[in-house]
Amino acid sequence: MANLYGSGPRRSREGLTARPVASSDEIQLRIDPIHGELDDEITGLRRQIGQLKGVAQEIGTEARFQNDFINQLQMTLIKAQAAVKNNMRRMNKKIIQQGSSHVMHVILFALLCFFVVYFLSKFSRR
Repeated sequence: MANLYGSGPRRSREGLTARPVASSDEIQLRIDPIHGELDDEITGLRRQIGQLKGVAQEIGTEARFQNDFINQLQMTLIKAQAAVKNNMRRMNKKIIQQGSSHVMHVILFALLCFFVVYFLSKFSRR
């Protein structure tokens, strides 16, 4: 298929030579010794591609891990919301059963605290 030393070189800028042969299916290539560092560059590119593949796999693994973590967090949040909703329903039932006397107690307590602070501030000035 590829002939490294064909007869009569045809040089191109990249150091590769293509020459027609009898069969149209085959192309003979010749690499100039001057441009022999192409093998080293190809090896370097393969190494870099391997590194990029490793990085891409690590990114994929991290993305799957974070996706699983987010799914677990969403499930926890849904459970917490359900628990809060359930507790609010229970509290509303208790408030309705107890009546509005608790609200009146809170208002009276706030007024009492206000008057205590007011009188303490009046007597402390003298």
